[in-house]
This record gives sequence, C-alpha cells and structure tokens, in this order.
Amino acid sequence: MLNCVLYDIHVINSVTHIFQAYKAAASFVPKLTNTVLKYLDPQPGDRILDIGCGDGALTLQIASALSSGQIVGLDASPSMVLAAQQRCPRSGHTNCSFHLQDCTSFSEESSMKYLNGSWDKVFSNAALHWILCRPETRDDVIRAIHSALKPGGMFVFEMGGFGNCGEVYAALLAALIADGVSPAEARKRSPWFFPSEEWMQNALEEAGFEVVKMESEYRPTRLTSDDEGKGGLEGWIKLMAAQFLEAVRDKERAVRLVADILQSLITKHDGTQWIGYVRLRGIARKEV
Repeated sequence: MLNCVLYDIHVINSVTHIFQAYKAAASFVPKLTNTVLKYLDPQPGDRILDIGCGDGALTLQIASALSSGQIVGLDASPSMVLAAQQRCPRSGHTNCSFHLQDCTSFSEESSMKYLNGSWDKVFSNAALHWILCRPETRDDVIRAIHSALKPGGMFVFEMGGFGNCGEVYAALLAALIADGVSPAEARKRSPWFFPSEEWMQNALEEAGFEVVKMESEYRPTRLTSDDEGKGGLEGWIKLMAAQFLEAVRDKERAVRLVADILQSLITKHDGTQWIGYVRLRGIARKEV
C-alpha cells in the first residue's frame, strides 16, 4: 500500500477534489447494492478480488463480513485508489488492501499476483461498463476474471445494461454534434459499454463460465441534490461523462446544453431529478 506521506500537497488536493466530486454527484452508487451483495454472499474465509473498486466504500463493507478471509480492490484511477487507501486505516480492517491496476490490461507481473486461480470470488459493481468499453479488450477482461478464480469460484457483478441512461447518452451525442463532431465520431467518444443479457451470457460462456443467473432491472435513480453546486445533474454530467466531453471546445457550455436538453425529461413535479438506470446483474461459476 502506498504511504500517503510520500505524496505532495498537489496530489493530495487533487485526490480530495475528485473524492468530494464523486461523493457529491454519485454517492448513491455504493448504496444501491443490496441485491448484488446478496448474490455475492461473502463468507468468513472468502478471498475476494474486487474489480473496479472506486473509492473503496463497498469493498470495506464486504471486508467486514470476512473474519479470516481477504478482499483486494483494484482500480485504474490513482485518485480513487489513494482515496480507498486513506479510508482503509480508519475502517479498522486489516484484511483489505487497494492497488492501482488497469483491469483492461494485466501485465505479466500483475497476472502472477491476481490471475493465479486463487480467488474464491471475483466481484464488480458499477465498473464493468467502463472496463469493457474497448471492443478489442472485452474478451481479454472476461478471460482474466476466469483465470483469477479457483475451480468452482464465482464471478458476481452488477453493471450498466442495455439502454442504461439512454436519455443522457442521447443528450451527450446532441451536445457533441452541436459542437461540430460527426454523429459517427460522437458515438465513438462514449466511454461506456452497456451490454444486453444475451451478449453477456454468451461472452461468459465462451470464456468457460457456467452462467448461474443473468438479469436486468430498470431502476430509475434519483440524483443527489445540488444545494452546494457540486451534485445534481450538472455534477453528474461532469463526473460521469468527462471522457465523453473531452472532444468539445467549451466543456462548460456543453454541460449546460446537456442539462438543458434533459431538464424536462428527468425532473419530476416535486423538483427531484431521476435518470433511467438499467442494471445488469449476473452470477457465473468457473467450472471445476
């Protein structure tokens, strides 16, 4: 684990800023996890690998159920990993650690540490739609998860499914096109992949998994309030769609345009704002 003392004040401030932005705009993400945690069913002695752990809030919650087991969280964001590492000592858990790892591309060294067939369970919540974004690495990711597990081990996940946040996706495309980006290029800018149940089941089976459960749930999700100008719709767009908007010349203008397009579509009569989340959940077993 990295020692926070080694980081200069600029990095610490950057981490704090990103962590606060995530907390303001997306704090609901680790809270809506009752079903996928029930499917994970962590047992006291389990060794669990958490793919795309983010700031570690959910990872540490799982750690509390592991008396003699271990959970390791991996994420490609240095800021998120550092935030998770800062959380860990305060939680009192000694069976949990967090490491920087691009889960779309495991090196030979990381393969030896993580893809060694030693894990009882691999878990992922709200991350695979980012990790599986690039078509050329999707099969590699699923094969890597398969390699990480013991024979009989379980892969349990929840991610964005087909149609997830469809209204936001359409508004983002419109903002890019208004800025002069072609429709085809605008679609390529998307940082997300939202597969159907059929696609995910086929991909898992081709990697050698037995699919135990595969389901989709339409779950409109309320955005955080914007009382301090950090959350709300614009906060969500800035955080979740940052990569989408890298191509535009005026990001603030694009964010306002997307928010204006969506205003009447997602705002209820009481002023609350809701996005049409579709969650894809699954359980797959590595065959013995």
